[in-house]
Amino acid sequence: MIRSSQSEAKKQDNRIVIGKVGSPHGIRGEMRVIPLTDFPDRFEELKTVYAGDELLDIRSVKYHKQFVILKFDQYNVREEAAKLTGQLLYIDKKDAMPLPEGEYYTFDIIGLEVFDLEGESLGFVTDVLKTGSNDVYVASRKGEAKQLMIPALKAVVKEINIQEGRMTVDMPEEV
Repeated sequence: MIRSSQSEAKKQDNRIVIGKVGSPHGIRGEMRVIPLTDFPDRFEELKTVYAGDELLDIRSVKYHKQFVILKFDQYNVREEAAKLTGQLLYIDKKDAMPLPEGEYYTFDIIGLEVFDLEGESLGFVTDVLKTGSNDVYVASRKGEAKQLMIPALKAVVKEINIQEGRMTVDMPEEV
Protein backbone atom coordinates (compact mmCIF):
# COMPACT_ATOMS: atom_id res chain seq x y z
CA MET A 1 0.00 0.00 0.00
CA ILE A 2 1.36 3.43 -0.95
CA ARG A 3 0.87 6.15 1.62
CA SER A 4 1.25 9.72 0.42
CA SER A 5 0.86 12.97 2.30
CA GLN A 6 1.05 15.76 -0.33
CA SER A 7 0.55 16.54 -4.01
CA GLU A 8 3.46 15.77 -6.37
CA ALA A 9 4.50 19.42 -6.83
CA LYS A 10 4.47 20.24 -3.12
CA LYS A 11 6.33 17.02 -2.35
CA GLN A 12 9.36 18.02 -4.40
CA ASP A 13 9.47 21.50 -2.85
CA ASN A 14 9.23 20.25 0.72
CA ARG A 15 11.62 17.29 0.65
CA ILE A 16 15.34 16.70 0.40
CA VAL A 17 17.26 13.69 -0.87
CA ILE A 18 19.25 11.74 1.73
CA GLY A 19 20.09 8.52 -0.11
CA LYS A 20 19.79 6.31 -3.16
CA VAL A 21 18.62 2.71 -2.96
CA GLY A 22 21.12 0.23 -4.31
CA SER A 23 20.85 -3.53 -4.58
CA PRO A 24 19.20 -5.94 -2.13
CA HIS A 25 21.25 -7.20 0.82
CA GLY A 26 20.41 -10.75 1.81
CA ILE A 27 17.06 -12.51 1.37
CA ARG A 28 14.85 -10.78 3.96
CA GLY A 29 14.17 -7.54 2.11
CA GLU A 30 17.07 -5.45 3.38
CA MET A 31 18.41 -2.89 0.92
CA ARG A 32 21.79 -1.23 0.47
CA VAL A 33 21.46 2.54 0.50
CA ILE A 34 24.12 4.94 -0.72
CA PRO A 35 23.99 7.88 1.71
CA LEU A 36 23.70 11.24 -0.07
CA THR A 37 23.92 13.30 3.09
CA ASP A 38 26.65 14.86 5.17
CA PHE A 39 25.01 13.17 8.16
CA PRO A 40 24.89 9.38 7.54
CA ASP A 41 24.18 8.80 11.25
CA ARG A 42 20.77 10.39 10.66
CA PHE A 43 19.39 7.06 9.43
CA GLU A 44 19.50 5.70 12.99
CA GLU A 45 16.98 8.32 14.13
CA LEU A 46 14.58 8.03 11.19
CA LYS A 47 11.28 6.22 11.56
CA THR A 48 10.04 6.82 8.00
CA VAL A 49 11.44 7.84 4.63
CA TYR A 50 9.93 8.47 1.19
CA ALA A 51 10.82 6.52 -1.94
CA GLY A 52 9.01 8.53 -4.60
CA ASP A 53 5.43 8.87 -3.29
CA GLU A 54 5.68 5.82 -1.06
CA LEU A 55 6.11 6.42 2.65
CA LEU A 56 8.22 3.59 4.06
CA ASP A 57 8.49 2.58 7.70
CA ILE A 58 12.07 1.79 8.73
CA ARG A 59 12.34 -1.41 10.77
CA SER A 60 16.11 -1.59 11.15
CA VAL A 61 19.33 0.23 10.27
CA LYS A 62 22.83 -1.25 9.95
CA TYR A 63 26.05 -0.04 8.40
CA HIS A 64 28.18 -2.12 6.03
CA LYS A 65 31.25 -0.60 4.36
CA GLN A 66 30.08 2.60 2.62
CA PHE A 67 26.41 1.56 2.68
CA VAL A 68 23.52 1.96 5.08
CA ILE A 69 21.47 -1.26 5.20
CA LEU A 70 17.79 -0.48 5.65
CA LYS A 71 14.93 -2.88 6.31
CA PHE A 72 11.44 -1.55 5.57
CA ASP A 73 8.24 -2.91 7.13
CA GLN A 74 6.58 -2.90 3.69
CA TYR A 75 9.14 -5.27 2.10
CA ASN A 76 9.88 -8.67 3.63
CA VAL A 77 11.50 -10.57 0.76
CA ARG A 78 14.39 -9.78 -1.56
CA GLU A 79 12.34 -9.83 -4.78
CA GLU A 80 9.80 -7.29 -3.49
CA ALA A 81 12.45 -4.98 -2.04
CA ALA A 82 14.46 -5.09 -5.29
CA LYS A 83 11.72 -2.95 -6.89
CA LEU A 84 13.16 -0.03 -4.89
CA THR A 85 16.60 -0.26 -6.56
CA GLY A 86 17.61 3.06 -8.08
CA GLN A 87 15.03 5.15 -6.23
CA LEU A 88 16.00 8.23 -4.26
CA LEU A 89 15.10 8.42 -0.57
CA TYR A 90 13.62 11.68 0.71
CA ILE A 91 12.75 13.26 4.03
CA ASP A 92 10.74 16.39 4.73
CA LYS A 93 12.87 19.57 4.81
CA LYS A 94 11.60 20.27 8.32
CA ASP A 95 13.46 17.11 9.42
CA ALA A 96 16.82 18.29 8.03
CA MET A 97 19.69 18.18 10.51
CA PRO A 98 20.25 21.54 12.20
CA LEU A 99 23.36 23.38 11.05
CA PRO A 100 25.67 25.61 13.08
CA GLU A 101 25.08 29.37 13.02
CA GLY A 102 26.14 30.86 9.69
CA GLU A 103 25.91 27.59 7.72
CA TYR A 104 23.12 26.92 5.22
CA TYR A 105 21.84 24.13 3.05
CA THR A 106 22.14 24.59 -0.70
CA PHE A 107 18.34 24.35 -1.04
CA ASP A 108 18.04 27.35 1.32
CA ILE A 109 20.45 29.49 -0.74
CA ILE A 110 19.01 28.79 -4.20
CA GLY A 111 16.22 31.24 -4.90
CA LEU A 112 17.43 34.04 -2.62
CA GLU A 113 17.29 37.52 -4.12
CA VAL A 114 20.74 39.16 -4.11
CA PHE A 115 21.16 42.85 -3.25
CA ASP A 116 24.21 45.10 -3.21
CA LEU A 117 24.97 47.39 -0.24
CA GLU A 118 22.84 50.18 -1.77
CA GLY A 119 19.81 47.88 -1.91
CA GLU A 120 19.82 47.36 -5.69
CA SER A 121 18.73 43.90 -6.82
CA LEU A 122 21.44 41.94 -8.63
CA GLY A 123 19.24 38.94 -9.42
CA PHE A 124 18.44 35.59 -7.83
CA VAL A 125 20.72 32.74 -6.79
CA THR A 126 20.24 29.97 -9.37
CA ASP A 127 23.05 27.59 -8.43
CA VAL A 128 25.77 26.87 -5.88
CA LEU A 129 29.14 25.70 -7.21
CA LYS A 130 31.36 23.61 -4.94
CA THR A 131 34.91 24.67 -5.81
CA GLY A 132 36.88 23.06 -3.01
CA SER A 133 38.19 26.21 -1.35
CA ASN A 134 34.85 28.00 -1.02
CA ASP A 135 31.41 27.79 -2.58
CA VAL A 136 30.41 30.19 -5.33
CA TYR A 137 26.82 31.43 -5.62
CA VAL A 138 25.61 31.91 -9.19
CA ALA A 139 23.06 34.71 -9.57
CA SER A 140 21.25 36.00 -12.61
CA ARG A 141 18.37 38.26 -13.54
CA LYS A 142 15.32 36.82 -15.21
CA GLY A 143 15.67 36.94 -18.98
CA GLU A 144 19.37 37.83 -18.91
CA ALA A 145 22.16 35.46 -19.93
CA LYS A 146 24.82 37.25 -17.86
CA GLN A 147 25.59 35.50 -14.59
CA LEU A 148 27.11 36.98 -11.47
CA MET A 149 29.59 34.76 -9.61
CA ILE A 150 29.57 35.50 -5.89
CA PRO A 151 32.31 33.91 -3.77
CA ALA A 152 30.82 32.60 -0.51
CA LEU A 153 33.24 34.55 1.67
CA LYS A 154 32.45 36.72 4.69
CA ALA A 155 34.24 39.62 2.99
CA VAL A 156 31.72 39.45 0.12
CA VAL A 157 28.50 37.99 1.54
CA LYS A 158 27.47 40.42 4.25
CA GLU A 159 24.08 38.95 5.17
CA ILE A 160 21.93 35.93 4.41
CA ASN A 161 18.34 36.13 5.56
CA ILE A 162 16.51 32.91 4.72
CA GLN A 163 13.20 34.08 6.23
CA GLU A 164 13.14 37.23 4.06
CA GLY A 165 14.58 35.41 1.03
CA ARG A 166 17.48 37.80 0.57
CA MET A 167 21.25 37.99 0.48
CA THR A 168 23.31 41.19 0.75
CA VAL A 169 26.72 41.28 -0.92
CA ASP A 170 29.65 43.67 -1.26
CA MET A 171 31.12 42.70 -4.60
CA PRO A 172 34.76 43.63 -5.25
CA GLU A 173 35.36 46.27 -7.93
CA GLU A 174 36.16 44.88 -11.38
CA VAL A 175 39.68 45.63 -12.55
